[in-house]
Amino acid sequence: MGAFNRRNKRVNNGNVTNLRPFRHNQLRNEPDYSADDEHDLEYVRPRRRGIYLLPNAFTTAALFAGFFAIVQAMNMRFDVAAIAIFAAMVLDGMDGRVARITNTQSAFGEQYDSLSDMTSFGVAPALVMYEWILHDLGKWGWIAAFVYCTCAALRLARFNANIGVVDKRFFQGLPSPAAAALVAGFVWLAIDNKLPVKELWMPWVAFAITLYAGLSMVSNAPFYSGKALDVRYRVPFGMMVLLLVLFVVVSSDPPVALFGLFVAYAISGYLLWAWRALHGHPGGVSKARGPGNGSGGN
Repeated sequence: MGAFNRRNKRVNNGNVTNLRPFRHNQLRNEPDYSADDEHDLEYVRPRRRGIYLLPNAFTTAALFAGFFAIVQAMNMRFDVAAIAIFAAMVLDGMDGRVARITNTQSAFGEQYDSLSDMTSFGVAPALVMYEWILHDLGKWGWIAAFVYCTCAALRLARFNANIGVVDKRFFQGLPSPAAAALVAGFVWLAIDNKLPVKELWMPWVAFAITLYAGLSMVSNAPFYSGKALDVRYRVPFGMMVLLLVLFVVVSSDPPVALFGLFVAYAISGYLLWAWRALHGHPGGVSKARGPGNGSGGN
């Protein structure tokens, strides 16, 4: 101990001055703070590497639902597969909002959500529709399924590239969950209402719906995103009444109601696009108005 004290003392004109020990991880040109300034310094703990559990748990559940839909389609249970895609859509809508409410957004969560969406809303609907009826069309069937799957990948890549660039109030192109709901809703509607699947026109209707959903995802049509609605704040009383009516309509006949709602939504973007063009406004999605517009979505 005496040797340590001798090494850390310096004699200047007969006065002994205490020296601070040099740390191995301290740069030699780093400024030396005196003891009087140490109480003004705030220790910053290094950020630990890890992922947020809550939003990524919802993303994992959505991924499981998409994988479950593929397995059920292989087992010829197409109605269950369609319901699983709708379940994935609900879970996917929750993970982003949970992340924003709890302030747990992360770059990892954004990438994980995109990969989950590709499985649940890109691969799963295409395979379910192909295994159900598109295979009757031969090469035209798998071409339609592949076009849908490719458009879903392109749509997700474009969305990630445009985060913070376009106006968050509108999606640029049909969002992939809505496109998947359009495809899965038609499968569920046809099976539940026992539509004549063996008729010659039925596979071509499925072909048209699959192509429409896929190409709409890569279009520039503006589709309302609903991100302007914040569940943390007050809403008009009429909004609660509208929500109640929506629950009643969907619960009365889920296949018909859900398919009808998503058909209307899939058309709404083109109607808004045409209305803007007639009134001389830009047809596509405008640029973001300021910071904070790059919230999640797909």
